Amino acid sequence: MRSAERRPIQSMTGYAQSSRNTAAGQLVVELRSVNARFLDLIVRAPDELRGAEPALRELLGASVQRGKLECRLALRAGVRVDEAEARVDERALARFAALAQQVARSLPQAAAPSIVEALRWPGVVADETAEVDLNVEVVAAAREALAEFGASRVREGARLVAFVVERADAIDAIVAPLATRSPELIDAWQRKLVERLREALEQTGAAIPVEETMARVRQEVAAYGLRIDVAEEIGRLLAHVAELRRVLSGPGPVGKRLDFLLQELNREANTLGSKAAAIDLTGASIELKVLIEQIREQVQNLE
Repeated sequence: MRSAERRPIQSMTGYAQSSRNTAAGQLVVELRSVNARFLDLIVRAPDELRGAEPALRELLGASVQRGKLECRLALRAGVRVDEAEARVDERALARFAALAQQVARSLPQAAAPSIVEALRWPGVVADETAEVDLNVEVVAAAREALAEFGASRVREGARLVAFVVERADAIDAIVAPLATRSPELIDAWQRKLVERLREALEQTGAAIPVEETMARVRQEVAAYGLRIDVAEEIGRLLAHVAELRRVLSGPGPVGKRLDFLLQELNREANTLGSKAAAIDLTGASIELKVLIEQIREQVQNLE
């Protein structure tokens, strides 16, 4: 199993920032993400940090599976470390001195170069800024930001899971009683319908004997009762909620699996409403669809 499959459930919403002081200035890495169907990775960086983009994309892509992830890099001048490390390059200074002597022999009347002019000669002062490997610094700062970024997504993911479990409890509280009441509701509906039909037949004074007619009515009512029986839908609803809990109790990513489960839950809730033979079932179907939609809104943010 891949490591990505063993990690905690995460939200696709997260934010983190990391900064490091380098010889080139203060390096800042900022990560922010929102929900998206797939991984959409955007890197925004100044030209001097573009060289780190391939390694950065590899690092982030290995840690984030879904979401629109934006990574911003910045290098702020003026906040530097190791400025005291600037030193004179002896070889460059020797080359400068040799050139100065050559010029003096050709132009004896020319003034000798000053110390300031010598220091300004390219390469005489070895600037540590030019030697710092910014690509390494970017990756190191990104790792620090990624640790906090992942932690923030895990915290948000835990809150979303708690919300979904709460709604799953509410679904169970609606569906479980219906599993025992469904036969009772259908039987009551059948008796009531048969009685109404009997009364109607007696009032019309039909030529066919009432009892013979009622025998056929009872057959039709029983057949219709089978068509409106919601025991299977209730059983599937309970099974889907149990699977929802199982998925939420395991590792991530889980977003796509939960999307599929919610489609199935919504289908069963709609069927329950269309087959309902009592106001109890109709009201239950409406409440279920409200709860399922609330879960769907939150699942959209889970990786």
